[in-house]
Formats: sequence, C-alpha cells, structure tokens
Amino acid sequence: MRPLLVVPALLSLACLAGAASRPAAQLAAPVAPAAPAGKPALVVLITLDQFRADYLDRFPGQLTGGLARLMQQGARYTDAHHDHAITETAPGHATLLSGRFPRSTGIMLNRIGVEDPAYPLVANGYGPGAAPTRFVGTTLADWMTRADRRTKTLSVSMKDRGAILPIGRAKSDVYWYSIDGRFLTSTYYRKDLPAWVRAFNERQSVASYAGRTWSLLLPDSAYAEPDSVPAEMGGRGVTFPHQLTDDVVDAGGAIRITPFMDDLTLDFALHGVQSMGLGAGPQTDLLAISLSATDVIGHNFGPDSREMHDQVLRVDRAIGRFLDSLYTLRDSTTITVVVTADHGVGSIPEIAPAAIQPRPERVSLYGLMPAMVQRLQRAKLDTFAIELDVQILLATRAAFRKPAVLDTMVEAFAAEARAVRGVARVDRFAALLADTLTDDIARRWAHQFPATAPIELVVTLTPYSTWGGNVASHGSPRGYDTHVPLIFAGAGIKPGRHTQFVRTVDLAPTLAQLLGVTPAERLDGVPLSDALLVPR
Repeated sequence: MRPLLVVPALLSLACLAGAASRPAAQLAAPVAPAAPAGKPALVVLITLDQFRADYLDRFPGQLTGGLARLMQQGARYTDAHHDHAITETAPGHATLLSGRFPRSTGIMLNRIGVEDPAYPLVANGYGPGAAPTRFVGTTLADWMTRADRRTKTLSVSMKDRGAILPIGRAKSDVYWYSIDGRFLTSTYYRKDLPAWVRAFNERQSVASYAGRTWSLLLPDSAYAEPDSVPAEMGGRGVTFPHQLTDDVVDAGGAIRITPFMDDLTLDFALHGVQSMGLGAGPQTDLLAISLSATDVIGHNFGPDSREMHDQVLRVDRAIGRFLDSLYTLRDSTTITVVVTADHGVGSIPEIAPAAIQPRPERVSLYGLMPAMVQRLQRAKLDTFAIELDVQILLATRAAFRKPAVLDTMVEAFAAEARAVRGVARVDRFAALLADTLTDDIARRWAHQFPATAPIELVVTLTPYSTWGGNVASHGSPRGYDTHVPLIFAGAGIKPGRHTQFVRTVDLAPTLAQLLGVTPAERLDGVPLSDALLVPR
C-alpha cells in the first residue's frame, strides 16, 4: 500500500470539510454576542492526552491535587464524549476549541494532521515540520481576537498536534517539545524563537531529569495492580522503579514516557504566562496546555497498569502545583479553567478481562488487498482505484465507467472483512448516514467524515480489539475511547455535577457564551449554559 499522504482519495478528504459538508439542520447557530460584566482575564484549557473519564473516580481518596480541587469546585459533566468514530489525538484536539466535528475541521485522522515539510522547525530543531494547513475554519482563539485585538494566546504541548490544533490556523505563540530537550515552533508561526523561550531552553531543564527515578508516589499497598505484567512494554522494564538514563541526550527522548514530561510542560507554560503577561488584562487571554505523558504511558503500559495508576495521581498533583503557582501570579477569581481529554483508551487485548467476549484481537485488513488488486487488474482498472487505509476503504469513483463494477468489488471486500476475527461490523459509509439517531456508531462515523468523502466502507472492531501497533491503543467509536472528563471551574462557572450526555464540541460554544464572543461559523456543539453563573 502507498503511504497515506500520496493516496489521491485520501488527499481529497481534507478538501471536503467546510460549510458545504455540514448539513445546516444538524448545526447550532452562532452564539449571540454579549457584554459580560467581570468576564475572565484568562481562560486555561488543560487537555490530558489519553485520559479516560473513569480515571477520576477509579482511585477513591487518592486524588488530592488539582483534579480533585477542580472536581469539587467546578461544574463536572460525568457523561461527556467525543462523538466521532476515530478517537485519535489530532481529531480530538481539533474539536475542542472549534466546536465542530472532524468532518468539519478537516482533521479527520492523525495521518491527515499537522505534519508539513513546508514549515520546518526553527532554531535547527529536531523533528518534522508542522503547521495547521489542513485545518478548516476557526477556533475560540480567532473569535476572542476578533472581539479584542489585544488578546494573547499561548498553546504548549509535548506533541506538535497537541499544541497546534486547539488553536487552529491562528498564528499565535505555539510551542511543542523536541527530543533534543527544547520547546520549539515552526516557520508557520515565526522565523526564530523569542527570547523568553530561548531562556527557558537554555536552562537545560531536561538535564536536571537525567538519571532521575520514577518511583511510586504512595506506599506499595495503595496500588492494587500487579507490578510485573509481561504484556506491558513488550516485557521490558515493566516494574517500578523506572530510572531515566543519565545520558542527557538520551534523556531528552526517554523523559516522554514518565510523569516528568508533564512537569516540564507545565513549567514551560507557567514561564510563558509570566513572560507574555497572560491574564494581566484588561483583555481576556487564552492558554492551552496539552499534557501528553498519560498517552505515552498508556500506550506502553495500558490503562489498567500500576504505572497508569501512579501517573493519574502524579498529574493530579502536577496540575495542583501549576494552579497554585498561577494563582500567585494572577487573581484566581479572574481565571476560568477547563479540563478535558482528546480520547480514552482500551485495555491491552491480551490481558483484557475474561468477561469480554468475543476475545479482543489485533486486526489488520491489509491481507485482503491482494485479492482486490487482482479484481482491479482483471477489470483492466488502475490498481489504486480502490485503496485501504486501516479501517476505511476508499475509491476513486471516476475510474469506474460502470458503478455496478465498483459496488461488486466493494461488497466482495466487505464480505471478506466480516469474516476476519475481531471485526464487529462493516458498513457502507453512505448507508450509515441514514441512521444516526438510534445507532451511536453510525452517528460517530457520520461525524468523522463529510458525506461527500470518497469512502465506500468503514470497519468497526469488536470491543477492545485494536488496529494499533501499540501495547494498548485507541481510535474506536466505543465508549472506553470516547468517554472523557469535562470540567469547567473558576470565573463565571456555577459549581455542580451534571449527568446528562454532552459532547466535547459543546466546550467551545460554552466558553464563547461565557466570554460574549461570536463564533465565525455555525457550530456542531451547543453551549452548556447550566455550567455558567449567568447564562447568556
């Protein structure tokens, strides 16, 4: 199979997003402008990469830091979901501050994300170029800036897509981590690093972590999970303590699989608040932080590991320290904080609970493609007229003079795919669009791609089966991948616990209503007015 970025049918996906692909009847009208009194001076979005909603309740009495504080003092939605089918980092982050599903943002897959060689890293950075060139539309950052040109925005993450996509196409201060130990940006945003970023990097913060040990935060008796599970980490380094190499160069990469990565990211974000003067007023500023350690730890150790247990406790404390420091710099009563995640994760298939039947599988459909190529050759058609990308089958319909020929080939592939262990359902994409009210999986596929996408089939796996090569993975329309935390707290927020079903696309319109700014386009989400002290 050719790499995704050179598949013509897939390249066309990013061009299909936009107003023409979003049925107006399914969208909420833009929020009307308002003039809120005492609106926040700073909005802080904290996105926890691969953080399942149940992590907040799984360890009773052990969360005592920032997450615990925000749950107690804020408006918590216990049934919040990413309501799209391919729950990955890029689509999830693009959804949060845009208020729109992947079908509308153009960021429908990780593979159609931010990598862009036209915009290399500045300062001789190590890593691929990146930019939001495939993102379609606007985000809260744009709406705030349009309302007040003084608005300042800072977005930071370990990952390029985690820093870039919450902000969309806005040319703000956007920085991500390079494994050489620096926070960098690309030429899409600026030609070189500002002095404050260089100053942070020159502290050689990563050097201070070289040789450090990740030990359990609490006594061993506080953890019910076993500490020696061969399925984790490929059977290597599965027990505590986990020690970072004392080689400074190697530590720059190794730190990403420890809680120390979140500490470093939060330190950088706080340095940015001080250096840029975020939250000092009189305008409202925006700070977006994506913490990635949970994702890397989860992929390698799984969601049911002792490592994940400890990481949840540690990120809780890290957020608490960050908020304490932030509140020494700015009046806490002028800050609104939102916590959510870009997706969840499934258990490691090989050690999933025995009650899960059929047994989870690691699935690939690429073994079915040689037969498809033979069908195309017999019909004297381009062998790339039908292509597979993991869980979607695409076709260049113009290559088929007779639609019946295409339909016959697609149905043959569908029958073969249904016989693969781990496959739950194979659907014609066009047919799914007709049943989005009673079928949650159909609805989530409909939210993933525009109706005009060149997609013939979409494949959904059985619970906890996975496409990924990671030890544990995500990317399905199942609840364990879609269900994420959603907490609003601080300025303008009415504390409370809400149990109704809500979507992450509701986050942006809620903040827009709080701030009295108007989205630049129609949104898929609606404001969660019950979270606001003064609904507008």
